[in-house]
Formats: sequence, structure tokens, C-alpha cells
Amino acid sequence: GRYSLDVEGLAFAGGEWNESKYKTFLPDKDNIIPISDDEYFEDDIVGLFVKFVETVYGKDTLEENLKFIADALGGKGSPREVIRSYFLNNFYKDHCKTYKKRPIYWIFDSGKKNGFKCLIYMHRYQPDTIARIRTDYIHEQQARYRTAIAGLERQMTNATTSERVRLTKQLTKLKEQAEETRIYEEKIHHLADQMISIDLDDGVKHNYAIFKDVLAKIK
Repeated sequence: GRYSLDVEGLAFAGGEWNESKYKTFLPDKDNIIPISDDEYFEDDIVGLFVKFVETVYGKDTLEENLKFIADALGGKGSPREVIRSYFLNNFYKDHCKTYKKRPIYWIFDSGKKNGFKCLIYMHRYQPDTIARIRTDYIHEQQARYRTAIAGLERQMTNATTSERVRLTKQLTKLKEQAEETRIYEEKIHHLADQMISIDLDDGVKHNYAIFKDVLAKIK
């Protein structure tokens, strides 16, 4: 919501939210955008990014434009996979560099296993934002991990030796992500219950420090 396709310059940088500024492309409703290594959420960052590119440049050239972006980023896989990998691994480093280590977009990050990540715009932060992250996204992610793990375990029973190796690798990864997310949920729970308010006038550095235990490290 910082910018809009319908107004020039900054659309929102604190103060009173004006929804009428956004018609062509609507900002995320709850200001919480998941970043995951798979398509766990409909409104994840890759889905929204693809929708944005389509809105701006048209459906007919969507795949061509995604390929152009992916080629510029570099990496292996389909354009969407390359873009997903960028958001998961490199976007925040670039953002922190652009804003000289005073990021206005914050990534809530469970850790190295990428168990859970989501992006918020600090100027739209509300006291209930962390509670929403916990109940609407982390709990949902945990449920999906449980479903995925159970599915892989069922597949293992009838798998060939080569399939078993592949499934075991996937299962190990998911279990590690699920455990990382479980530990992270406890940290988030503690903060969510406090319903913390922030004062934008205190600046990024001060406000970021309040949540440093659950946010990505600024690099």
C-alpha cells in the first residue's frame, strides 16, 4: 500500500488509510504476505507479484514478462520458481541495502529452514498484526505441514527404494520446517498477547528492535 497505480508519489506512509486511492490493484487486506518455498497460501508473495505484473502489463505477455524478470534475477527452474527463490532468499537483503539498513518492509522469519516467513509494511502495522500472523498464517502453515507429512508417510509404505530416498529427503525437510515453525509460534504467541503499539516517529531502528527476536536479521 505504499504506492498505488492510481496516484502519483507515495500513496500511504502512515496516518489515515484511504482505500479510495487503490482501484487498479488492491493492496493486501491484512498487510500480511506469506513468503514460502511452496504454494501454501493463495495470497503469497509470488501469487500477488504475478497478479501485479499481469495487471500492469496484460495477460497476453504475462509469461514473457515473468521470464524476463526471472532471467534478470538469475537462477534455476521455471520463472515462477526463480522468482519464489528470490523472494525467499535474496529480496530482503536487497531491500535492506536499498533502505540503508532501515527497512520499511519487515520480514517475520522463523529461521534458516524457511519454516515460516511473511512480509508486512511497517506503516500499516497494527497492535493486532502479530496476533493475526499467528492465528491466520502460522497456525495454517502448521496444519499444512501436518497434512503434507502425513501424506508423505503414507506414500512411503508402498514406495520403491529410489522413491523412498526422495520421499525421505522431502519428509526430513518438512519435519525440520514444522519443528522450526513450532518454536517460532511460541515466540510469536508471547508478542501477540502483548498487543504492542508502535510510534512511527520513533523511527525504523527503534521499532524494529522491539520485535528483533521474530524478525529477519538486517544484513
